[in-house]
Amino acid sequence: MKTMAEMIDAARKSGRKRVAVAAAQDASALEAAVDSWANGLAEPVLIGDLPAIEALAADLGLDLSRFERIQAKDPAAAAAEAVRLVRTGDADVLMKGLVDTSVLLKAAFNKETGINGGALASHVAVMEVASYHKLLFVTDAAINIAPDLSVKISIISNAARAARALGVVLPKVALLAAVEKVNFDKMPCTVDAAILSQMCRRGQLGGCLVDGPLALDNAISYESARIKNISSDVAGDADILVAPDIEAGNILYKCLLDLAGAKGAGIVMGAAAPIVLTSRSDTAETKLASIAFAALASR
Repeated sequence: MKTMAEMIDAARKSGRKRVAVAAAQDASALEAAVDSWANGLAEPVLIGDLPAIEALAADLGLDLSRFERIQAKDPAAAAAEAVRLVRTGDADVLMKGLVDTSVLLKAAFNKETGINGGALASHVAVMEVASYHKLLFVTDAAINIAPDLSVKISIISNAARAARALGVVLPKVALLAAVEKVNFDKMPCTVDAAILSQMCRRGQLGGCLVDGPLALDNAISYESARIKNISSDVAGDADILVAPDIEAGNILYKCLLDLAGAKGAGIVMGAAAPIVLTSRSDTAETKLASIAFAALASR
């Protein structure tokens, strides 16, 4: 896939997925849920304060008559119920409404009542950038603040699984840094990148190709890699960009969206089902694409 439109079309062709919306009394989430149904992507289940949901729908001019609605006394209870639906197979995707992300993730990753409790959660974005020749994945821009080596292994695994769901058979993973050379004293992320690259060469990171450290220009430009004499199966053709920390990941993600005019979608991976985290500032296009991304990743 090279465009978000192709991704949305693929999700539509795969059939509607049941999306459990936790605390659906949120304009952004409610509009996205209804839009996803209108576009043939999802069958939303709206969970939360039903009088508030219905009042909000009336204000927004949304018809909820076709959707299942479940009363929950507060956001935490709504999160727990939404997670339960996914755990029992009554929903395919978990979606955030008017509930704190920490509350939703706590319910999702509860070892006893969650969905695949104990696994590591990470944020994976997929982006259509006009200057790049294919869809580009960016991770982690929202969850893990300062990932160590073991956390980065999980971040790579989650992103590679998401990329494969969109048809990338063997994702090429670039471990980003400011330089291409290992700097033991001042840039520990370059040491992590070198270790992870060697682990990949020895078959310890299955289902993807990993290389780094790579500066951003080398990861996405064959010409930059050639000029710097970098020999790599990943350089210039990366599918996945792994940021060294949340600051770099968040800045890269928002620069692509807000400065480069990229189209994007984002989900949380690591649980038994993907989690859609929409923001009030997200465009309708981004919200719809995020549900499509989650629908494909749930297969």
